[in-house]
Amino acid sequence: MPKRGKKAKIPLSEEEQLLLFQQKLLAEEEIAKKKERLLSQFLKDKLAKEEHNSALNLNKINTQWRAILREVKTRELHRDIEILSQTFERVVDCKDSVIKSLAKDLSEAEEQYAHALRSHLHNIDQLLALQRRRLSLLEESYVMELETLTKEFETERKTILEQHEKEIHYLQDVFMAMEQNYIDSEYESKLEFQSMWDDLKNKNLEEKHFLRLQLENIVEDLWKRFQDALKNYADATEDRKIAFETLKVKDEKSSKEIEAQMKKIQKLQEAISISKGKILLQSRESEDQNQYIRNDKELVLVQLRKLKAQRTRAREIAQENLMKLTLESNATLKALRKIVDKGEKILKLAEICRKFETEEEKVLPFYSSVLTPEEQEEIEEQNQEELTEELVEVMADYVGMENFWKRYNKVKLEKLSLLQRRTRLLEINGKLREMLKQYLDGISVSDEILSQLNPLFIVNHQSNLPPVAPGPQPPSREPAAAYNVIEAAHVIAHTL
Repeated sequence: MPKRGKKAKIPLSEEEQLLLFQQKLLAEEEIAKKKERLLSQFLKDKLAKEEHNSALNLNKINTQWRAILREVKTRELHRDIEILSQTFERVVDCKDSVIKSLAKDLSEAEEQYAHALRSHLHNIDQLLALQRRRLSLLEESYVMELETLTKEFETERKTILEQHEKEIHYLQDVFMAMEQNYIDSEYESKLEFQSMWDDLKNKNLEEKHFLRLQLENIVEDLWKRFQDALKNYADATEDRKIAFETLKVKDEKSSKEIEAQMKKIQKLQEAISISKGKILLQSRESEDQNQYIRNDKELVLVQLRKLKAQRTRAREIAQENLMKLTLESNATLKALRKIVDKGEKILKLAEICRKFETEEEKVLPFYSSVLTPEEQEEIEEQNQEELTEELVEVMADYVGMENFWKRYNKVKLEKLSLLQRRTRLLEINGKLREMLKQYLDGISVSDEILSQLNPLFIVNHQSNLPPVAPGPQPPSREPAAAYNVIEAAHVIAHTL
């Protein structure tokens, strides 16, 4: 291919050169802009790529760092788990030892309680057995005495009945003989009575006839006098005549009644005299028999009194024994009831106190002694020197109460410590109240505060404190003591 020949350059004008130069500048500017755009695009792409790579690398680093941290954390957790397992095993061992000691103390406490209960029940059984034996012995003695008394009473009753039957037969014979004698004496007395009655009747008739004659003469004389007096009286008192007649009728009636009563009196006197004679006869005959019967009766009464006295004595002795037995049984029952009530009261108080016990007291009710073995031995030696045998025997019965006294002493000590703590707290409270009062008095103004001495109350550069009189100062004076003053608000803020 043939080469083209070079054309000759045509010279350009200044305008053309200027245009060409402007075109070149525009082209160069466009090229620069393109380069800038390409460079910016390249940088943007590179930045995005770098950001993408950096994010990816960051994720990779994070994942690797997380793996490393996981490994480290797992190692730390393994170490912590080992430490915690060791501490847990140690705590479990401590808890197991505490549980074993508590179980041991609980078993000992149960054994002590069972032992105390067995001893209590054994003592109660012994007391009941002793009381039953005593009651059986008393009952046997009572039955034996009753049997002896019944036997003696039956024998004496038989003897008395036999003697009574003999005396009844004897009295019946005596009564038959007395009745026969009485019939004979009655017949004789009837005859004597009839003869005496006839004699007395004749005498009475004669006396009556004589008396009648005398009375008739007296009556005639009196009648004459009466007629004279009657005439005089009738002349003087005619009004009372009717009354006199009535009195006369009454006098006649009374005279008849007197005669009838005289007859009755005579008959009664006759009967009395007859009965007196009979009584005298019979009394003479029966005095000897009655005296014999009285002697027998006195003997029987003496024996009966002796038997009654013996029976009353036996009854009194039996009644006294029964009263003593009832009183002693009632006393024992009351004492047992008191013991039962006291036990129930103690159990109720224990249940009430159980509510106020802490967990430590519930788990460990009996604390161990804080004394050393040497101190305990010294105390035991001192107690053995001071105590007597009787006190040792008495204290042996109360060995089971040792744990109770431990708990009681523990509660007593806690009570004393709480009282001391309360007194201390009350003192602190009083001091705080005083400090608070001083502070409030210092910051408040009232009539009561103004009336008292207050160094904070200053008027005209003077307080209400009394002035101190100047006196001679010693040559060597010690420095005044410095006191730290703390405000009550500060104390309360730090104490509450």
